[in-house]
Amino acid sequence: MSLADRLRTALAVDHTPLLLPGDHYDFDPAIRGNPAAVLIAVTDRAAPGVILTQRTETLRAHAGQVAFPGGRIDPGDDGPVGAALREANEEIALPPSAVDVVGMTDSYRTVTNYVVTPVIGVVPPDLQLTPSEAEVASVFEVPLDFLLDSVNQREQRVQYQGRERRYYEILWQERRIWGATAAMLVNLSRRLKWAA
Repeated sequence: MSLADRLRTALAVDHTPLLLPGDHYDFDPAIRGNPAAVLIAVTDRAAPGVILTQRTETLRAHAGQVAFPGGRIDPGDDGPVGAALREANEEIALPPSAVDVVGMTDSYRTVTNYVVTPVIGVVPPDLQLTPSEAEVASVFEVPLDFLLDSVNQREQRVQYQGRERRYYEILWQERRIWGATAAMLVNLSRRLKWAA
């Protein structure tokens, strides 16, 4: 069975694992969030990896942070899948035709009120990816097993706006993967664990 088929099978399992709904557990569901999508691009190799980006320091929001390629869903996009593929092409020159789309997984609501839908896709290994100078400082790959291992997913706490907030972080070499990106990886690992 191919990597894409294994991921499809895992995502199709009917279950109700404990997933992280968003940066705030007390958000008002009546308040509509801004739709966005990211691409979790998994490399098709013996030991699969996940393609991540380091954002430039000059961006207004989330400068210097590690993120999946992605962004807001535009009116012309074909839903979350179209947005994720478009953004990955714009940010790291990943051709949409190179992505075997597996499916979408659980949405995550950010502190900035975006409802982000992760799109899972399998891509060939060792693609020539070119970061967009305006948005992306670098592109790198982290082993999927490392990201999905709960031992590497550390829950942290911080005081924010007078309240204690919890978030996850994953440290990989000199990189710090945290916030919504880490939370979406935690959700994916929990979903795949329940599907096993």
